[in-house]
Amino acid sequence: MLIYEDIDISIETEESEIPWVKIFTKEPYKELGDLPKELRLKLWEVYDIVEYEMKHYYNPKKINMASFANILPRVHIHVMARFENDSWFPNPAWGEKLREATLHLPNEDEFYKRVFNALSLYVKHLK
Repeated sequence: MLIYEDIDISIETEESEIPWVKIFTKEPYKELGDLPKELRLKLWEVYDIVEYEMKHYYNPKKINMASFANILPRVHIHVMARFENDSWFPNPAWGEKLREATLHLPNEDEFYKRVFNALSLYVKHLK
């Protein structure tokens, strides 16, 4: 599901038991180093905002971030809230499950609104 989009970046959810979003550049750059410097700086600012909102809304044990792009060969960053009692912790969320977990998390729609509002303010500030 798309939760944010502007001229340079979009943010989508990843279906998972843990809070997980992906930040994409609109242009299909292959590597982070291929991005123009201004866009690279914006991407990291967007990441910082998403991480901040995720930390303060969900109170996770850890935030994981990854950017492999081996299967989808374009720049995107995964941002995941991790909990000691999630199915994979402390292993990567792509790995083998260590347990079956049932997390009791706050409403994700409110988190998406918080991210959208924070990013809208950030982009407005850029103009």
